[in-house]
Amino acid sequence: YLFYDIQNGDMDSALRRLQTFLSTIPYCDNTKYEGHYQQLFYVIFSLLNYYVDIEVRTPRGRVDVVLRTKTTLYVMELKLDKTAGEAMEQINLKNYPERFALCGLPVVKVAINFDSERGTIGDWMIEK
Repeated sequence: YLFYDIQNGDMDSALRRLQTFLSTIPYCDNTKYEGHYQQLFYVIFSLLNYYVDIEVRTPRGRVDVVLRTKTTLYVMELKLDKTAGEAMEQINLKNYPERFALCGLPVVKVAINFDSERGTIGDWMIEK
């Protein structure tokens, strides 16, 4: 189902599904850092057979996660215990989409905040 949400360009449903899935993972020590969630996204998207890369360099910084489908390129900024608004502010301030201007696909900005207390996605914002 997650595969089809992404394939159909419904990132909102995909994130809602991921939020539910991540909340079922038992508590573990040493997961209260952003890289833990970045690695989870890498594994999940890779297992779904999507192209995914992390820490992608741009002229002004590094994009946490880049997910490419046949029709869309998603530029994702992850935060931990902050806000999706702060993540979107970073995407815009550093103009991450500019790096992918020649990829031939529409670029969608996805800002995600993880809630370490709940162990899942707290909130998100999506801008086309």
